[in-house]
Amino acid sequence: MGMLGGGPGSFIGPVHRIAANLDGLIELVCGCFSSNPEKSAQTGDELFLPKERVYTSYQEMIEKEAALPEGERMDFLCIVTPNHLHYAPAAMAMEAGFHVALDKPVTYSLDEAKSLAEIAARTGRRILLTHTYSGYPLVKEARYRVKRGDLGKIRRVFVEYPQGWLSTDCAAVNKQAAWRVDPARSGKAGCMGDIGTHAFHLANYITGLKVKELCAELNSFVPGRLLDDDGTVMIRYEDGARCLLSASQVCAGVENGLNIRIYGEKGGLEWRQDTPNTMIFRPVDGVAEVIRTATASIVSPAAQHNSRVPGGHPEGFIEAFANLYRNFALTLMADAEQREPSECCLDYPSIEDGIEGMQFVDAVVGSSEQNAAWVKWER
Repeated sequence: MGMLGGGPGSFIGPVHRIAANLDGLIELVCGCFSSNPEKSAQTGDELFLPKERVYTSYQEMIEKEAALPEGERMDFLCIVTPNHLHYAPAAMAMEAGFHVALDKPVTYSLDEAKSLAEIAARTGRRILLTHTYSGYPLVKEARYRVKRGDLGKIRRVFVEYPQGWLSTDCAAVNKQAAWRVDPARSGKAGCMGDIGTHAFHLANYITGLKVKELCAELNSFVPGRLLDDDGTVMIRYEDGARCLLSASQVCAGVENGLNIRIYGEKGGLEWRQDTPNTMIFRPVDGVAEVIRTATASIVSPAAQHNSRVPGGHPEGFIEAFANLYRNFALTLMADAEQREPSECCLDYPSIEDGIEGMQFVDAVVGSSEQNAAWVKWER
């Protein structure tokens, strides 16, 4: 793996490095960790990388890595920069023969996302999009149970993602806040692009439902903030199910409250990210079932595949992140050996999920600008 971004002061870069390394399948071999050459070199030293594999630009990294022998150069490029710096390096990397891992949202705009999909299809390169929460074992169990029909026909989905870290105007002193509230770097959405896309992907991943239309109200509560820091979305699905999605980064005192509840004709499921090893299934008749991670006699093969330790040993955010990287690595290894990757290996978010995320951003912003008008979902 090569990395673009993730230098001094980065939050998500170190998370990617730890997660990618967790299973011993991926080695970080090179990087351009900052646009500042000194900072990039500093991070390279801290990670014990050879000086000649620490670069001053993504262009230099891609060109020089492509010139190395196949067994020595990086196999894929991990991009952990702000949104506006996703497309160009990803496109260049795929054109040069490298696969790509991207933090979400996939690009700055929907047009860029569609262009990346075209390049990936033409070059035969794979894209991993790190929608972390789909990596949790019990999220995969929820998806399995919905597919199996345990809930019956889905009627109602509630998904919310409250945070409180942007409750004040902290952009001047917080590097992570600064680019997220800047339209030039974040794109047309703030909160909805940052965490609303996570909530949207989680609902889609578990239920498999297809959006028909939606309406949204976006708010900017902090004075002077140019992008939304709060929002609510109502979604109508093609088969008649309904979803209420809310995302906010001004819920003072809340750390990371992602949760989802799904209700069908036969029962409902409830899962919270802050207690990720427990899920509750409530049948319409009978006793509620408490489902725990790594109980092999109960959970699905997909949930077992994405669990590392026996039940009762907590697994959390890093492990969920690592599940995406492991599945991606196993897929690339199967490709290299000209084998068909298993269904479990292919279970990671891809460019198609990225396009849906950018369609979601466009739709919610467009609806909000029209006073929460209902807008049709464009496919």
